[in-house]
Parts: sequence; structure tokens; C-alpha cells
Amino acid sequence: MIFSLLITFPSTLSTEAASISSIKTEAFKYLGTPYKYGGTTPSGFDCSAFVQQVYKDLGISISRDTGSQHQQGKAVSKSNLVSGDLVFFNTSGKGVSHVGLYIGDNKFVHAATSTGVSVTSLNDPYYWGSKYVGAKRVVEEASSEVKAATTAVNATRGEVAMVLANKLNLTSSNTSSKFNDVQANTAYSEAIQAVGEAGIFTGDSNGNFNPTNYLTRAELAKVLVNAFDIESGSGSYSFTDVSASYWAEPYIQVLAQHNITRGMGDGTFGISANLTKSQLNMFIERIK
Repeated sequence: MIFSLLITFPSTLSTEAASISSIKTEAFKYLGTPYKYGGTTPSGFDCSAFVQQVYKDLGISISRDTGSQHQQGKAVSKSNLVSGDLVFFNTSGKGVSHVGLYIGDNKFVHAATSTGVSVTSLNDPYYWGSKYVGAKRVVEEASSEVKAATTAVNATRGEVAMVLANKLNLTSSNTSSKFNDVQANTAYSEAIQAVGEAGIFTGDSNGNFNPTNYLTRAELAKVLVNAFDIESGSGSYSFTDVSASYWAEPYIQVLAQHNITRGMGDGTFGISANLTKSQLNMFIERIK
């Protein structure tokens, strides 16, 4: 039987506020930009493209459309809004249909159909005040993933195997090892055998598992999608270090579509970076 998961990985760390404080500066670069339905460039934005562009300027990838953006991050009350939070409105009578960026002092900046990119009061008594439906915070979660990458130790393949085997209640009674370099006395041997039998991990060309090697973030993307049977979601996300032909691109897309990853905060996913134990915990916590 696989022993209980007692490795003390560092907990998810609190975020820095640097990116949040930069939101207003980045957003104000586009003041006066005209509204354009479906527009995604500084020559004309629709509401969700404007929000996406501001975050992109800060190196943070979020969804393209308002509905998908509303599914990201964590809900925050109106009384707890901070600069950078996404604020949503029902302007069509059919649910969330408009989004803006909160900038403090009960104001938000958005791409409005009549005024283009402009600043409006969240409590506007003539229109927006009554259309407000809620807010989400996404910057905090993106920043915490980056923070976890720089302050924690790397996770080995054996440790990841143990975490997943415990999380998924996988066991193995097979006395014959699937991998050449994993014996009964190898650390995490039963967990490694279990994830191998489940098809979550495969060995290298020599049939070795390499339990003490570190796992890259790209490799983990494939492992998580396979382990939890995560299906494709909506939206398309771009990271500067992930080309359309890159082997892990489909898996990274799936994680981004389900808000399991936010990237490294500089526009990259960090495909070659070693996975840290804090990141592993964070990713698994985000899997619904």
C-alpha cells in the first residue's frame, strides 16, 4: 500500500502586488482608443480584447472573450476590489456581456461602445451601477505561480509519482517492475509502478523511469492532462516559448483553458524550467 503523502511541500505563497500596481499605467496608454466590435488591436478594441491586451502588456495571458474571462480567477466582493480586478456587467439582459478593469476609487477603465477606452464610475447611477454583476481576481494567481517558481525546491519524477498516486488512490501489487531502474527498495517504487501501469508516466528509450531526475513544466503538462483526463476547453492561449508545433503545446493549451496555469508572468510558460514542489501543489489545487 502506498504510504500517506507527508512530504511538506511549501504552501502556495502570497502574491506580490507589482503587477497589480502597473495595471492602471498600462491601461491608460489606450485611453481614447475607439471601440470596435471584434477589434483586438490599438486601432480599435472590444471590451474583452482591451482587458486581454492590458494583461498581455504585463506578460500575463488571459482568455479572449468576456464569458471565458468571467470563468477565470477567484470571485471577489465589491467591497474588496483592488486595482487590476476584472469587473463584469450584464448589458444585454442575458448574463455577463461586458468587462472592464477596476483601477481604484470606485472607478474602472473599459472599452465602451460609445466612448471607446475610457474611465467610468462603478456606481454610475445612470447605467453601469445597475448593470454590475461581479468581479474576478486573476493577477494574484498568476503572480503566485511565478513566486512559487523562484522560492521552492524542484520536484523529482519519483516525488511527482507519489503525489499523483496518492491523489488518485492508485496502488500496485505487481512484483515485477515496469521500469529497469526501479526496484522494490527504490524510493517511491510502488507509486512509480502504479502511475506507470495507469499510463500516466512512461519510461525513457532505455526503459528507465529516472526517479531522481527533475520534471520540467512542459513534461508535467502532459502528465496532468493524462492523469486527470482533462479535456479541451474553450479559448486559445499563446505563450512566447510555446510554438504551435511544440510537442507539449496541446497539453499546455488544455491547462490554460481550464485556468490551471497562468504562465510565468513574462509571457512564457516556462517549458524547460524545472517544476517546483510549490507549483505542483498549486496546479493540483486548481484542478476541479
